[in-house]
Amino acid sequence: MGALALVSAVGLAVDDRILVGAPIWAKPFKFSVSFVAYALSLAWMLSLLPRGRRTGWWAGTVVAVASAVEMVLITLQVVRGTRSHFNQATPFDSAVFQIMGGTVVVLWLGALAIALLLLRARILDRATTWVVRLSSLIALAGAAVGFLMVRPTPEQLASDAPPIVGAHSVGVPDGGPSMPVTGWATTGGDLRVAHFFGMHALQLLPLVLLVLTALASRSARSPRLTRFARLARLARLADERVRLRLALTASAVYAAVFVLLTWQALRGQALLAPDGATLAGAGAIALLGAAATAFSFRRTSPGGPSPSPTPPSPAPPTTPTEEFSA
Repeated sequence: MGALALVSAVGLAVDDRILVGAPIWAKPFKFSVSFVAYALSLAWMLSLLPRGRRTGWWAGTVVAVASAVEMVLITLQVVRGTRSHFNQATPFDSAVFQIMGGTVVVLWLGALAIALLLLRARILDRATTWVVRLSSLIALAGAAVGFLMVRPTPEQLASDAPPIVGAHSVGVPDGGPSMPVTGWATTGGDLRVAHFFGMHALQLLPLVLLVLTALASRSARSPRLTRFARLARLARLADERVRLRLALTASAVYAAVFVLLTWQALRGQALLAPDGATLAGAGAIALLGAAATAFSFRRTSPGGPSPSPTPPSPAPPTTPTEEFSA
């Protein structure tokens, strides 16, 4: 994938062909870079398994091989100057897309096997364990959004033999006005938004945990925290239970945003043009997430740690007269 990313970057520079409103080499470039991040994340998670590593190795190999086949077919269609996804224009194009669909299913099943292994394993501390588990499940859901894209649109259903069956966009045709770099539709819904956001939970949620762990380590090394650090209660991050609650909160917020993005796209609504219902959902997620974050920082025991007992002051020495009088 790294080599293909370089080849695709050269293609973007020297090949000026446009396909479905985007440079023809943009898709293999974005897919190869995304697969690099996806594969590295899965490999790291598999390295954390205390047992079942052989099964994990085979599942990871299935994911890698399926990804490679997928990218070979995408690149083949780029070289031919035609679409890879949803293409039913000729028997050859249809066969290519059918094979691509099969490799995606195999890839998803391999990722599912890895997720099941992670669900059964106890990995390092509890916060890491749950972040790895939940991020793999959210990534599976994000990948599954791709299956929604193969549904024919109403316009395609009205045609007898449409050359294209399926679409990324909802409510508008593919190839219309789009955002720079990502190519997401700006006049209608786009399922690629939720697809992208869900799959990259594999990187973003572990990154949140790494930041929390780094802050906890920093606060432990610096007993005299700054005013800002005290307000942020960084010292409490040293408590594993606090980090666990924050990790679960981040995962829940991420999953909720993923659901919201999927719902928004299915209603034919552009990412940057949300309606009142979408804004209300985003506001609810923000408020609940903030409340859960504040709750996560609560003390783990009522009243906090009890102060150390103060040793009694030594009695003043008595003089012989005082002792005799007593």
